[in-house]
Amino acid sequence: MRVKDTLHLGKTAFPMRGSLPKREPMWQQDWEENHVYEQRQKLNEGKPTFILHDGPPFANGDIHLGHALNKVSKDIVVRYKSMHGFRSPYVPGWDTHGLPIEQQLTKKGIDRRKMPRDEYLELCRKFALEEIDKQRTGFKRLGVAGDWDHPYITLQPKFEAEEIRLFGEMAAKGYIYKGKKPVYWSPSSESTLAEAEVEYHDIKSPSMYVAFKVVDGKGILDQDTSMIIWTTTPWTIPANEAVCVNPRFDYSVVDADGHKYVIASGRLDAVQEALGFKNVAVIKQVKGKDLEYMTVQHPLYDRTSLVILGNHVTLDDGTGLVHTAPGHGADDFNAGQKYHLPVLSVVDAKGMMTDDAPGFAGVFYDDANKLVTDALKKNGALLKLSFFTHSYPHDWRTKKPVIFRATAQWFASIDAYRDQILAQIKDVKFSPDWGQKRLYNMIKDRGDWVISRQRAWGLPLPIFYAEDGTAIITPETIEHVAQLIEKHGAIVWQQMSAKELLPEGFSHPGSPNGEFTKEKDILDVWFDSGSSHRGVLRERPELSFPADLIIEGSDQYRGWFNSSLITSVATTGQAPYRHVLSQGFVLDDKGHKMSKSLGNVIDPNDIFKQMGAEIIRLWVASVDSSSDVMVSMDVLRQMSESYRKVRNTMRFMLANIADFDVKKNRLPENDLRDVDRYLLARLHEVNQNVIAAYDDFNFATVFKQINNYLVNDLSAFYLDFAKDVIYIKAENDLSRRAMQTVIYEALVTLTKLLTPILPHTCEEIWGFLQEPEKYVQLTELPTATVSAADQKLLDQWANFMTFRSDVYRALEQARTDKLIGKSLEAAVVVYPKAELIPMLTELEPELAELLIVSKFQLSETEVPSSATQFEGFAIEVTHAPGQVCERCRKTLTSVGTNPDLPTFCADCAKIVAEEFPEAITEGFEAKK
Repeated sequence: MRVKDTLHLGKTAFPMRGSLPKREPMWQQDWEENHVYEQRQKLNEGKPTFILHDGPPFANGDIHLGHALNKVSKDIVVRYKSMHGFRSPYVPGWDTHGLPIEQQLTKKGIDRRKMPRDEYLELCRKFALEEIDKQRTGFKRLGVAGDWDHPYITLQPKFEAEEIRLFGEMAAKGYIYKGKKPVYWSPSSESTLAEAEVEYHDIKSPSMYVAFKVVDGKGILDQDTSMIIWTTTPWTIPANEAVCVNPRFDYSVVDADGHKYVIASGRLDAVQEALGFKNVAVIKQVKGKDLEYMTVQHPLYDRTSLVILGNHVTLDDGTGLVHTAPGHGADDFNAGQKYHLPVLSVVDAKGMMTDDAPGFAGVFYDDANKLVTDALKKNGALLKLSFFTHSYPHDWRTKKPVIFRATAQWFASIDAYRDQILAQIKDVKFSPDWGQKRLYNMIKDRGDWVISRQRAWGLPLPIFYAEDGTAIITPETIEHVAQLIEKHGAIVWQQMSAKELLPEGFSHPGSPNGEFTKEKDILDVWFDSGSSHRGVLRERPELSFPADLIIEGSDQYRGWFNSSLITSVATTGQAPYRHVLSQGFVLDDKGHKMSKSLGNVIDPNDIFKQMGAEIIRLWVASVDSSSDVMVSMDVLRQMSESYRKVRNTMRFMLANIADFDVKKNRLPENDLRDVDRYLLARLHEVNQNVIAAYDDFNFATVFKQINNYLVNDLSAFYLDFAKDVIYIKAENDLSRRAMQTVIYEALVTLTKLLTPILPHTCEEIWGFLQEPEKYVQLTELPTATVSAADQKLLDQWANFMTFRSDVYRALEQARTDKLIGKSLEAAVVVYPKAELIPMLTELEPELAELLIVSKFQLSETEVPSSATQFEGFAIEVTHAPGQVCERCRKTLTSVGTNPDLPTFCADCAKIVAEEFPEAITEGFEAKK
């Protein structure tokens, strides 16, 4: 027999290595085959409902770490709620219409203009479904639980039909109209863009000062005077209809180097410097309001432009006089409407100048800048041309500049119910809380929503036109189209004629011959996803409206948060969500946005193969995602190390309950020692704090609380001295069974609390525990709270832990001084001051064990000069007397007192004689 055979060394089949890349798919397959998600839903029937509504990712491309951050966050919430008293189903969704899919088909050589529309749409549909399957595989590989066999998809006929009905309800309330006004137009996409589809990048633009000669100065300005405007878009000069001034500003009529100009007085110095005027004299000042209705000569064409008033004119830059082209600017349009100015647009869908810009027709608008500049210079109207770099709107898909272009479009107006939307926002909770103000200001300031798109792949605008051009949107036509789409899908709009799409026998006074046409434009994709509260929350029987929570990236303030709010309040009077949690973007370790072109993308599939999904999940749970999150392979490797420490600590705990039978060996709390009850009190505190953090969706605090308990309370303290109890003491010694009771309780509690974050690992741990449920996911989370008795223990032991830290400092110094090697070679004498005496006296029988020394003594005698002083006590460390026990490794004077076991201390000899009597007769193998 060997000495180690007399020890109760921990043993477990739980592997040290997780082998996550290999084993996670096995767990996921097991969950799917045994319908664990469905079992959880069955268990939760009849419980209060908590609905997290999935904002649909676009069905295009492999999943990335941004997807992972979002989906894992949602999964943690849903798993937590499902294990904590709520019915919380998760229905994943996908956004499937729109330009990105058309662009992907174009890259494959498919030209939508050279094939029947319905064939092209079927190709789009097929592509979207393939991308969904690809992304679904990635999301499931992350361990995200949900109804993956029945997701909601915006191309599903049922969803499309509900979207049509929602549109019809908004139209019936007068919120939908057709108008011609400037909108964001993307020449590269040949379509309108919503504000949410515009992003800003720096570009180099011309900076140009142009003189407009006065034609009719209303007796205030002479005809030899010119008004100076400043513009960065020379190509819009052909569309000029007016010069706008602010009625409140003062304007100076100046003689500048022999020429008379009008400039805002507040910009005079800046313009003089910019144009390099040598001699400037102010002839007189005129109020802006007095310039109204004057006319000036168009600098290119034989027509005049009107001088108008507008409060949008500022003194921030320019001249205080604004070139106004109502067909190419929102402020220009609004100001021009008051004066009934023509809405002239001089570019076509591809950005080419039209015949309405004589001399420039057929030229791309950006190329027209130079031609217009040259013409102005030839006419003597150009005062200065330079260039500058500034932020400019771009199409977020093609990354190319957009323009303002007036076209006939369909709009959704929120003017009639804007106040109602703003009131609803105030009732929604936002995390972070600044989100409320951000969305509030967006809605307060937003204009009408252009909802029509000049593309193919999308839901058709369900609008018909009579022979006289009257638009037809009636409850009858809307419901008929909705029913057809629900039965056949949106493709029916292309396959049937207008007459076939209308109700049988439909007539309209605007069509005396019974002929009708149908709208060719499609709905903005933000209208698609913005209808999910109708097509999903109110249609799926397991869901409910409004959603309790939505979690998406902060870009969705201008996207899905915005569009779903508008459509929901328009049709129900209510916000579609109660709580908005927004997340930042995933950046590389240098703070750059991840991009394939930059080569800084980390593919989740690579992490699955190298480290496992649990590492991504742990990363998600460890970061503050309310702002942008930086990540790199080094960061993920650090997460892998954190995971390893958690796993190994849990493994060590499992090993130390190998001979623990819960039914037979678990001790009641009354039989536990103070230190055991303290560890349980700390466990209750962690449990309470973790539940509170989960409730606040603060996953970083959840992991921090659990990890601190594992590292500091267990590994560095309790489990450290547990080896000298669980390994050494007699098998059924009360102190040993007490520690196993605590370790088992901690394992069960921590495994449950960690399950929403690390479901694969926790499921593996659960298989080694003696609990009735087969899957930890099917258990309920513990809800222990800190009692008064717990708090008393926590306060008392906080003092002990401070004392322990000081003792360890003294032991470390003794090692440095070569007095001892290991702490078990030490004998410690403590000279406490009055305030520490009660605590230390009560714990004195256990202090040697708790501090992992061989001898501990309290002394109230005079403190020797050799002792080290600490606050509240002094300590003297010496080498313990006696010999080292071959079994427990303590240095004790009782070693050798049993002649049958001369290398053992008295306690070890007694245990071995009782539990291993054969050791006395057979002896021990010699050390090798």
